[in-house]
Order: sequence, then C-alpha cells, then structure tokens
Amino acid sequence: MLSDKINSLPISQTVAMTAKAHDLKNQGIDVITLSAGEPDFDIPDYIKDAAVDAINKNYHKYSPVDGYLDLKKAICKKFKRDNNLDYDTDQIVVSTGAKQSIANVCMSLINKGDEVVIPTPYWVSYSAMVSLADGIPVFVHPNKNTNYKVTAKQLESAITDKTKMVMLNSPNNPSGSVFTKEEYLELSKVLIKYPKVIVVSDEIYEHINYGVESVSFASLPGMYERTVTVNGISKAFAMTGWRIGYIGAPKILAKACNKMQGQITSGANCIAQRAAITALEESPERIKYMVDEFKIRRNLIIGLVNQINGFKVSQPPSGAFYIFPEVSELFGKTFGGQLINNANDLSMLILEKAYVATVPGDAFGYPECIRISYSASREQIKEAIIRIKDLLS
Repeated sequence: MLSDKINSLPISQTVAMTAKAHDLKNQGIDVITLSAGEPDFDIPDYIKDAAVDAINKNYHKYSPVDGYLDLKKAICKKFKRDNNLDYDTDQIVVSTGAKQSIANVCMSLINKGDEVVIPTPYWVSYSAMVSLADGIPVFVHPNKNTNYKVTAKQLESAITDKTKMVMLNSPNNPSGSVFTKEEYLELSKVLIKYPKVIVVSDEIYEHINYGVESVSFASLPGMYERTVTVNGISKAFAMTGWRIGYIGAPKILAKACNKMQGQITSGANCIAQRAAITALEESPERIKYMVDEFKIRRNLIIGLVNQINGFKVSQPPSGAFYIFPEVSELFGKTFGGQLINNANDLSMLILEKAYVATVPGDAFGYPECIRISYSASREQIKEAIIRIKDLLS
C-alpha cells in the first residue's frame, strides 16, 4: 500500500533512540537521555517576553511563506554582524526549523541521478533528504586522525560530472569538529574548479564553539554566489521546539525554496518568528553562559568516558555538544550475556541495561562510534557514565 519512497526511507536514529528512552521513562524507569541534540537550558527570559508580547499584540494570522519582513531584516543584520555576509531580504527564507530549510534546498536543486557529496560523519537526515529528492548520496570518509574533517584531496576525489551539491557542517554533528578558516580555504580552492556545484553550509551550531572560531563558507573568496548558508535558533538559544530555521542563498534559489515551502507548510509559526527577532537582534554574548557551561561539561565527560575500557575520544571536540567515541574494540565481546556485534548492539545494551540513551554511529556514517550528547546536567552526565562503566567493566 505504501510508496516505494517511504518504504525505503530510514527512520531517524536520533529520533528513534529518544523515543525508546521516552517509552522506558513512561514505564517509570529512570532513563538518562544523552541521545537528543537538545540543550537542557531554559529559554532566556528576554525571548520569552518577546513571545508573550507577540501574543498580546495579536500575531495570530498566517505569516508570509518566507517569513515576516522584520525577521528577515534581523537575519540579514545577524549575517553581517556574525558572519560578514551581505544578504538582502529576498535572499532569506524562514522555515519550520533548519531541517525544513535543508529539505527545501534539496527539493529545489536535485534532479534524479544528481550526486551529492556528503563528508562523514554527517547529520542523520542529510542522506535521507537527498534520496527523497531522487539524488544519490556520495559519502567521503575522513581519517579519524584528522579529527573527522574531510581534506581537499578527499573532496576532489568524490566530485564527478554528476555532482550537484556538497554538504558541509561545522561545527559538526556528531563529531563536534570545527573547520578552521585555513582548512575551509583549501576546500574552496577545490570547489572553485567546479562552478556548477552548490555548497550547503549547515552552521546551526556556530555559536557553540570552544576556541576555534566558526567560519561561514560563503565568506570565502568565490563561494558566496554558490553557497546556501543554513542556520536557526534551536541550538544556541535552546529553542528546539520553536522550530525556526532560515537560509541565506542566491536569489533564484531563495525564490525556489519559497515556492517549495508554499506548497508544503507555508509560513513558520507566527509567535516563534516574533520571538526569533529578539533572539537574533540581541548580542550573542547574552547566551555565552550556555556555551561556557557546555565547555565545562565537555571536559567533564571526556575525562569520564576515557576511563571506560573500549571507549576512545581521540581529540576534544571544538564545538557543538557531542562526543563521538570510537567503540569498535568492544565488538565481538559479550556483556551481561549479550554479544556486541556493532554499535547498534552496544547502544541498545546501554539503553536496556544501564538506562542511558545514546545513538549508534552508523546513523552518522561511522559504524565504529557512538554519539553521546552532553546537553544534560553535570550530575546526569556523571551518573550516566558511571552506569555505562559499571555495565561494561
């Protein structure tokens, strides 16, 4: 009865593991969820106040498909302030989360058989979106010794005459790696040779970095005209459920995404858009307390995880709020009567026996690893790692 397309579509592993954790919680089990990419902070009060003000001012009607004009102006100012990018409002499209932003781009650009180069590890939905658009994901596997960052040579080796798009993500989910400007410049020198290739630069974690400044790919020489800059308010402002993402793109592509969105969802939530204006207009310094706490948690969890036999964190991540330890040393071993064949087995064992939710690395194109989020309290992190260590000791 169902279509071949939906039958072939994989379930998001991050969503699936979080759902399993919720099921166990509903049974009264004390589960610690380290699987979701969701900050545990409350939304800053000044943003809440803006949302309440919008309700009181009766922002209750359909919003423009591509977003309120004053929000798009705020996004343009943010791009200039934080990324040194000059966009006009007709280059901005506001969507129901950055996930929809990327899906709009895929549906607007990809024809059947077009190839899309995706460096691994990658966010779980990239490949699914490409496949839904009848494109072909082409994965490039960086050496873990380069901290999971693709090199210019590797990138060029994956480009063919069928390549339509390259997807980049820095700071990266799941590895937490951040490309330096010099590293991105090397990639841009390759891409300058292939003017028909569009770059999608996912910068949703840009403000969550620890000493390595995030770089917008569109700011590099020759890249602005062929780069789609994707961002949103979910991660930096702890507003995951508000579902506001946006792009800055060439006008022709922004118009196409607006057309696509007009047939699927129309405009994003009106109250969330009004709150997003305040979030983006304020200085990023106002959310620095969250980043400072994430850094403390990062150092805490790395120290604890490296005490678990079979878990290896090669380098401290420079951004986002995940660690991506290699766990292949545990494959083929038995714990609690259960044989661990792969990361899926390990993640499920940890969830069902230690009641800690993680995500297996094959969902991100790296089956030797698992992703652990440290967007939880220090107390929960300590307890979670103790449980895992006891289980695997």
